[in-house]
Amino acid sequence: MPPWPPRSVDVRAALRGVERWLLPASCLLCGEALPAAASAESEPLVCGVCRLRWRPVPHPLCARCGQPQTGDAECLLCREWPAGVGRIRSAVWLDGPARDIVHRLKYEGWSRVADAMADTMRRLEPLTGRIFLVPIPLGARRLRSRGYNQSERIAAALGARLGVPVRTDLLQRVRETRSQTALTPEARQANVQEAFSAAAAGGMPVVLVDDVCTTGATLVAAAAALLDAGAASVDAVTFARAALPAMQWQ
Repeated sequence: MPPWPPRSVDVRAALRGVERWLLPASCLLCGEALPAAASAESEPLVCGVCRLRWRPVPHPLCARCGQPQTGDAECLLCREWPAGVGRIRSAVWLDGPARDIVHRLKYEGWSRVADAMADTMRRLEPLTGRIFLVPIPLGARRLRSRGYNQSERIAAALGARLGVPVRTDLLQRVRETRSQTALTPEARQANVQEAFSAAAAGGMPVVLVDDVCTTGATLVAAAAALLDAGAASVDAVTFARAALPAMQWQ
């Protein structure tokens, strides 16, 4: 008697097909029905209207850290960054629906929303030319808890859209760090100091990928490790940027 189900059948794909037939796809954010897709994997998960509610980070920006600027005052956020750390650019503000979608990705297991994020990020300035995408790695404890690295999923989606390689072997988190959420800018910097190590980067132009930028402390610490390992340049992109009180950065 042949095995059941047949080995050629992807059981999970079959179950997803039944689920889509019984429960038509709806937007994760507003619940409105989504247009039919060729497969479950190609469903957008976030409708066009909700994507329009993501607020782009407005220009003019600090040429280096990417914080919006309102005048000619010196940007204090990146004034003391180490030499060699390049541009950080973010697609949208971390508020409303953008905050919701980041939460879905990080804490609710909806890894495929990384596709919608990558669609919004794909035209950010550093994502041009011959580059290598390097996601910010998670610590082992958070990786076990979440089951995947959200930054790696965003980087994979960007790489597929831009046709550029993703390197997950270049950067490692060598010690666990506290959550940055409730920390002051100074505490954030201390929290991630020497938290990363990098393999030999061989003169590569690297673009770091993460979900959110607040003060840039994590990205700067990771960039410093890559530069020490021989990267030719290190820029960074994130989906969202958390708004800071003006006194903290200008």
